[in-house]
Amino acid sequence: MIKRMLIFVLFLQTAHAQNAETNIHALLNQWHAAAAQAQFENYFKPLHKDFIFMGTDATERWDMAAFKAFAKPYFDKGKAWSFTTLERKVYVTSDGNYAWFDELLQTQMKICRGSGVLLKTNNQWQLVQYVLSVTVPNDCIDAAIKIKAPIEDALIESLRNKKQ
Repeated sequence: MIKRMLIFVLFLQTAHAQNAETNIHALLNQWHAAAAQAQFENYFKPLHKDFIFMGTDATERWDMAAFKAFAKPYFDKGKAWSFTTLERKVYVTSDGNYAWFDELLQTQMKICRGSGVLLKTNNQWQLVQYVLSVTVPNDCIDAAIKIKAPIEDALIESLRNKKQ
């Protein structure tokens, strides 16, 4: 009897996790589609009030208000950005309240990696953080470093001076 009960509990946990993953995949797919279709309200709807977006530039760390201000002109022109998911992995905590993911995306910048954190609030998943990174093939890293060094060396110096 106890063995059956344990199996049933494990089954419920697995089913719950799979349902959460399905809902998260749907949310992220709809979120990316809202950007591609320049649907401002739909794009920002699944974001938590404390949402943070970290972009591809080292200076791009935006809270919700700053990210909306950055994004609005793109959406107003009727064309924001178009990210097509190539691959995505989703992970859900055992209590079902938090999740994180990573995804490879086809973008205008070629392949990018997106990753993020979600929080379940009032039985709804909300994005709390999203990080967008440009991928650099290992064979090209030296060339990429040469290109970005002058800009990022100055930023490194500025950030070091700011710390002191």
